[in-house]
Amino acid sequence: MPAREEDIKTTAAAVSMPKLPSALAPFRYPMFRAIWLATLMSNFGVWIQSVGAAWLMTSIADSAAMVALVQSATALPVLMFSLFGGALADLWDRRLVFMTGQIIVLSGATLIAVLEGAGAVTPWLLLALVFVMDTGSALRQPAYQASVGDLVPRSELPAAVALNSIGFNIARSVGPAIGGLVVATLGVQASFILNAVSNIFIIGVLLAWRPKRSVDELPRESLLPAMASGLRYVGGSPTVLTVMLRCFVFTAAAGAAWALLPLVAREDLGGGPFTYGILLGSLGVGAIIGALNIGVLRRRTSGQMLVAIGTASFAVTMLVLGLFPNLYAVIPALVLGGAAWMMTLSSFNVMVQLSAANWVKARVLSIYQMSLFGGLALGSWGWGHAAESVGTGQALTAAGLALAISLVLGLRFRLPANIAPDMSPITALPRPTLAPGLDAGPGSVAVTVEYEVDPADARDFAAAMRSLRRLRRRDGAVRWTLYQDAANPTRWIEAFLLRSWLDDLRHQRRTTMADRDTLDRVRAFHRGSADPRVSHLLARGTPRMGWPPGADAEH
Repeated sequence: MPAREEDIKTTAAAVSMPKLPSALAPFRYPMFRAIWLATLMSNFGVWIQSVGAAWLMTSIADSAAMVALVQSATALPVLMFSLFGGALADLWDRRLVFMTGQIIVLSGATLIAVLEGAGAVTPWLLLALVFVMDTGSALRQPAYQASVGDLVPRSELPAAVALNSIGFNIARSVGPAIGGLVVATLGVQASFILNAVSNIFIIGVLLAWRPKRSVDELPRESLLPAMASGLRYVGGSPTVLTVMLRCFVFTAAAGAAWALLPLVAREDLGGGPFTYGILLGSLGVGAIIGALNIGVLRRRTSGQMLVAIGTASFAVTMLVLGLFPNLYAVIPALVLGGAAWMMTLSSFNVMVQLSAANWVKARVLSIYQMSLFGGLALGSWGWGHAAESVGTGQALTAAGLALAISLVLGLRFRLPANIAPDMSPITALPRPTLAPGLDAGPGSVAVTVEYEVDPADARDFAAAMRSLRRLRRRDGAVRWTLYQDAANPTRWIEAFLLRSWLDDLRHQRRTTMADRDTLDRVRAFHRGSADPRVSHLLARGTPRMGWPPGADAEH
């Protein structure tokens, strides 16, 4: 989280703005407002060109599977590069990572516009260039979303996260609608030109942004271990895992609508780019309606209920697309679908952002994106092949039924309430220290914590320790064990292993205020007169562990 001084500065910068509704309050901060607007424009460009790419594919390839592969080419880079981008954003300057991704998108859009003007685009070349552009998007998106804490004070963070999600989903819904109109009136090449131009603005804003860099006294993690830390953090966060599972299932089924909509426009409705634009415009209108009402809905109902309503509504949309392929039925259904898409994905995004600690936020968001776009990629590929086998209408009907059935997941995998946990680090925890003149060496560190527990509380204590085990492993422990002394049943020892002394230091800094309940619950079982005794034991005994000193030089 930003330092207190940073909060004071951002608050001072907002004083001159008039009072806004709480949902829009982050717009008082000039740099948040500038980056939000410029990113919205850039996202519009991405989705405008996605329509151009999809429609171009219908012209140069006579295959429903190839048309659906455009959606897969959009989603696959997220699966391949998003975690890499998230690790870069957590370890390095997020602004620089953000800008690098934008430059890749700008370069790809410019190249495809030139090649399309020369008539040199083939189906596989088109897929390759779309892949390159969305690689840039995969790199920039985690950096952008994780930067929100640098732009507004903590009190405005939930509203800022919601606005970022709304901006992304407005572009996701309205951008294709504008793209359809652009393709219908100006041609396919214009969609790629607009995408290139839209990226110039955000690059300019990022050049003007001078975020305060946080100073970390510890050396930066290496890239691959940092990526592993992100995966471990998600694996140890049940809330994040639940949201990602629900998101993956939703997008895998709902992705059929986005992948097959060009075929609905061309084959089922007998239209062209203009018809496609009308369909996408209907989705866009619905998205705007959803964006205008999502703040009120979030205050009046739980995230669990909001996602259930959105899922059921989008299922209705796809069933109408599959069973009643005429404009009078399809347009109202798509308006409903746009609002449902906005509500559902915005809810998922807010839940993930507010459930991740700042040190790993970009990596968690990147893995969330992998679940989102992984569902879209798999769904687009699968429903595209289904459309070739049984027809577009039947494939959409099956997808709608699958989405309706997915509602039962809410009974087992419940989503978190609309509460923002405090993910700032606990600064009061004692830091491990080395005795004067002692070299930690390159080996592992075993941490032990000794408790005195009443034998009558043993079962409840062990249950509480299982929750603590999850936190220890989430924050870097590679092994964890709980022991009871055979000769003294009141003496319990928690032991966990960290790969190095640096990992031990990092582990202590990763515990958040949201974890305090678990720590306090465990501490309540301790009956000793002093605090539980904590020891940090350095691995010794072999040359690989740096022992004895100078052993490496002798071999």
